[in-house]
Amino acid sequence: MNLKSLFKICLFAVLMAACKNDVKEAIEVTEDALEQEFSFNVEEFADIKVLRYQIPGWENLTLKEQKLVYYLTEAGLAGRDIMWDQNYRHNLKIRRALEHVYTQFSGDKTTDDWTNFETYLKRVWFSNGIHHHYSNAKLKPEFSKQYLTELLTATNTTLEGEALDVLFNAKDAKKVNQAKGIDNVLESAVNFYGPDVTNKDVADFYKTKTSPNPEKPLSYGLNSQLVKENGVLKERVYKSGGLYGAAIDEIVTWLEKAKGVAENEAQGNAIGLLIQYYKTGDLQTWDDYNVAWTAATEGNIDYINSFIEVYNDPLGYRGSYETIVQVNDFDMSAKMAVLSENAQWFEDNSPLMDEHKKANVVGVSYKVVNVAGEAGDASPSTPIGVNLPNANWIRAAVGSKSVSLGNIIHAYNNAGGSGRLKAFVHDEEELQLEEKYGQLADKLHTALHEVIGHASGQLNPGVGETKETLKTYASTLEEGRADLVGLYYLYDAKLQELGLVDDWKNVGKAAFDGYIRNGLMTQLIRLDLGDDVEEAHMRNRQWVSAWAFEKGKADNVIEKVTREGKTYFNINDYDKLHDLFGQLLRETQRIKSEGDYAAVEALVEGYGVKVDQAIHAEVLERNKQFPSPPYSGFVNPVLVPELNADGEITAIKVTQPKAFAKQMLHYSKTYSHLPDVN
Repeated sequence: MNLKSLFKICLFAVLMAACKNDVKEAIEVTEDALEQEFSFNVEEFADIKVLRYQIPGWENLTLKEQKLVYYLTEAGLAGRDIMWDQNYRHNLKIRRALEHVYTQFSGDKTTDDWTNFETYLKRVWFSNGIHHHYSNAKLKPEFSKQYLTELLTATNTTLEGEALDVLFNAKDAKKVNQAKGIDNVLESAVNFYGPDVTNKDVADFYKTKTSPNPEKPLSYGLNSQLVKENGVLKERVYKSGGLYGAAIDEIVTWLEKAKGVAENEAQGNAIGLLIQYYKTGDLQTWDDYNVAWTAATEGNIDYINSFIEVYNDPLGYRGSYETIVQVNDFDMSAKMAVLSENAQWFEDNSPLMDEHKKANVVGVSYKVVNVAGEAGDASPSTPIGVNLPNANWIRAAVGSKSVSLGNIIHAYNNAGGSGRLKAFVHDEEELQLEEKYGQLADKLHTALHEVIGHASGQLNPGVGETKETLKTYASTLEEGRADLVGLYYLYDAKLQELGLVDDWKNVGKAAFDGYIRNGLMTQLIRLDLGDDVEEAHMRNRQWVSAWAFEKGKADNVIEKVTREGKTYFNINDYDKLHDLFGQLLRETQRIKSEGDYAAVEALVEGYGVKVDQAIHAEVLERNKQFPSPPYSGFVNPVLVPELNADGEITAIKVTQPKAFAKQMLHYSKTYSHLPDVN
């Protein structure tokens, strides 16, 4: 990472709320328009660093385009509390109680207990609930139940029963529990299932679901909660008039405004289908929307909105609510368009078995975008790249959209370095490769992962969706497969031929070094000693790296080096490692194409779950010298409409939040559209 940006002098303004529905009350903000420097850093607490991002090119958008961004952003925020409730059944009640204490307590705020209370609340905000956003483990308060009870009494705040007790006991310890040999649904606290629903219940329930067209399977379970009523399984569908209906109605209100300023007919039609889907909860309409959205590639503005990624469901059925509003970066998109334009070449030249390759790769689009706003599962912790839709049949028949979030990546790269790199690289050559080529390698790996990786390969005829065949291993297998596509082609002269790099071998070497270093060592700073790896992406990075390390031992492809009591992994033969990545890519695609559950279980459990405890302890000890937290996320810019005498929007100003807590409190005040319990 680069050196820290200079902190800027802040100009504060309190913006008044307007009476028009188009305008929401704004919080105290930091004005950046007059400043030469931009501070990407907001604050740090626990294992979290909170950053800011800019919206480059905002001033070049037309007012109509700015309105579209504003309406889509408001639509996203309107559903924010859905994510909180999906994450855990008591989250909203807990958050509101903690926020009331935070804003009303007038007692001694100089004590360690109060400081720990503030930190705990910020961690809850960051995770959209009481479970860690990445590890899924329940957050542990560093204050006593007695102290919290005193705060509740002092502020006349009600939090009692299970919602209070769970903060301090061992119940609901994991939001998502992917461990082998347990009932993953029963042992996961995520609020996608009723408290007495089991793995078998879910499997049996969806066995009875048959899509009208088996070649275009519907995404059963994506937008509902599965519960038992009088012993009978029943879906509570997310829709107007259904579960989360109050928030969904607000989302629809803003989407209707967005549809009115759509850039073109295709975009407007897609938004219209999304509105219809929210109103009805109909999964055929969801597919119709995704087909229309995938085909709507013209314009400066795009978005992601709805119940999409299934990582938070231990069985991979149910989508978490998320939104990302995007402004196209035309210069970078034009430069990177060669990837999507050559998608067929990458497919044809991959090491996959011929029967697993797509004969005709269709509709693959790739853009570099600048984020204008995020909510739900995409905020505060955000992805850096996205490829959608997830339905395999739509990818094969219509195509997909891939984006890299350029301004998010830029903010990460400019938020300051930690010094960890020098501590974990094997030698000066590896350090120089990373410093010279690392950022480019990371950007290209993200692009290849999203554009080529997720769009590549096909299922064998008659093989079901991966959530049915690969079950709890579906997500980590897919992410690892896409990573392997990226790794395989990062060490290929084709990238230089396409004008994306000037030195493909060194870019590839930097990518391989960084991946192995992270997969076998540095990502372990995110785990407590003794923990297994459970998060899907962490699992895939470990099983890819550990498999390559083991399979290359005979030729000493990757060497484990111990020097002065410290462990390093040094790549001795990049060509052979490239071949190994190709072999593993071929196998992971075979597993997916054939639905080979036994093989994916052996791969993930054998290489991706258990951690070498000696190395883990060493990594944690070596990391103690670095104060920079291992996780980062973002506050969002605030879009503030300016109105004329008739209440019409004449301009929309971009401002920056002053502090993380202020934005979280503003969101809770402005976008709380759900009751505590659903």
